[in-house]
Amino acid sequence: MIKKLFTLFILGRKLAKSDILNIVSKFKKPPLAIKILFQILSFSFSFSNRQRTNLNNTEGERLSKSLQTMGTTFIKLGQFLVTRPDIIGDELAKELEGLQDRLPAFPLSKATEIIKKDLGEETFNTIINLSEPVAAASVAQVHKAKINDNGTIKDVAIKILRPDIKKTFNEEIDALMLFAFFIESFIKKTKRLKLIEVVFLLKEITNLEMDLRFEAAAANEYAENTKNDAGFRVPVIYWNFTSENVMTLDWVDGVSIRETEDLQKRNIDTKRIASDIIKHFLRHAVRDGFFHADMHQGNIFIDNNGQIVPIDFGIMGRLDNLSKRFLAEILFGFIQRDYKKVAEVHLVAGLVPKDVPVNDLAQALRSIGEPIFGQSVKDISGGKLLKQLFEVTEKFNMQTQPQLLMLQKTMVVVEGVARKLNPNTNIWETSKPVLENWLRETKDPINTLNESLKTTTEVIKRLPDFPEIMDKANQALSFLASGQIPQNSNSFTALNEKISDMTAFRNQSIVGLLLLVIFGLVVF
Repeated sequence: MIKKLFTLFILGRKLAKSDILNIVSKFKKPPLAIKILFQILSFSFSFSNRQRTNLNNTEGERLSKSLQTMGTTFIKLGQFLVTRPDIIGDELAKELEGLQDRLPAFPLSKATEIIKKDLGEETFNTIINLSEPVAAASVAQVHKAKINDNGTIKDVAIKILRPDIKKTFNEEIDALMLFAFFIESFIKKTKRLKLIEVVFLLKEITNLEMDLRFEAAAANEYAENTKNDAGFRVPVIYWNFTSENVMTLDWVDGVSIRETEDLQKRNIDTKRIASDIIKHFLRHAVRDGFFHADMHQGNIFIDNNGQIVPIDFGIMGRLDNLSKRFLAEILFGFIQRDYKKVAEVHLVAGLVPKDVPVNDLAQALRSIGEPIFGQSVKDISGGKLLKQLFEVTEKFNMQTQPQLLMLQKTMVVVEGVARKLNPNTNIWETSKPVLENWLRETKDPINTLNESLKTTTEVIKRLPDFPEIMDKANQALSFLASGQIPQNSNSFTALNEKISDMTAFRNQSIVGLLLLVIFGLVVF
């Protein structure tokens, strides 16, 4: 208990010393008790606003800098919140996109130690010319090297997790969850923000990112899906040189798309690249249901053959078959200006209640689509269209779809990347053939028959498990109806257990926390 309280104290002190309270105050005046607590933890007893630097910066910029100074856990929290504009608002989400995930590198000697421990001395000895770190982020850093791969020397990038990062992150995230729990317990109005569930989901997502075997598997799946996509290449994973803490993949010999002058010097057709980036993204989303969800400028390279090469596969998005069909039909419906068709898709897919009048929904959708077609090409955004769509359909009791929110965020980023390469990129002309081809192929009689046979076979196989499946389905439906975030039954159980533990901890620790604060004031 003492360790938890101390971690919570340190976390609270980080928050108090940051500019977060002042930023939050702009949107909602915090209770006096919170202000007093923050004053105590920051060892500052003036209730007037402290003089701050960077007063000309926006709240989002100041929040980004605060999160940056507070370390890995808060950087990851900021990155996660960027994908949830439904929680923090569009403006703040956009400003947080500039959050820099960069920290000082750890020494080469430590990197060598980790590789030897994870891969073994024999494998380590086949690594040649391991460089000093070439990039360092909050979770891992990257080194350039050569490996002997079955007699062939390959240039590779070796990604290594920071020492003790998992232990540090989990201690801090548990303390952050406790902090969220205290806030929800004492400030009832905050319950609607689902702070506990947000932090819990962040923990689940980031813990996957901290096992590089999962990132390697994502890159490998991505490569298999896209192996026949002309002009697009995913770096090869070298599994013999990959472990929980180490991932080895092809070194990308090329230029980042943010280096526009270098692209021009290499006579790379930036207009073609801009168009291809959008096409590939949509193709991966609707065809594969598996897309790169962090496609900012720093994560896209153009190799010496003019191919688009993505890197960093820690954040990937998935869409089920229903969501893929939903996305394709909606975007294509808007392109065709067939608003009734888009409305019918919502109803058939069960995304809005069945009693919603189709014509009323179509009229609401028309209010989104028609203004768009009166704008210039450079002002038309598919990502913003999806955002408006979610806002309108929410009025018809459409439930939030986290996977579609992630896709919408990524789509906005991809569009931004494309338009920096070519400001006149026509999103709709670029998207239309991709969506049209996929919809035509999936409606082909042979494909339809094959999918039906697959489905039928699967149903027959699982008939003996039908009673258990129905029990789980009933549990899932009840869970979803409550509007809670976790995505599976294991998450549901784990979250409930966590809340029970925190309730007991809260009841035991209020006095202890006060004593710890007093102790901190005396010591420091």
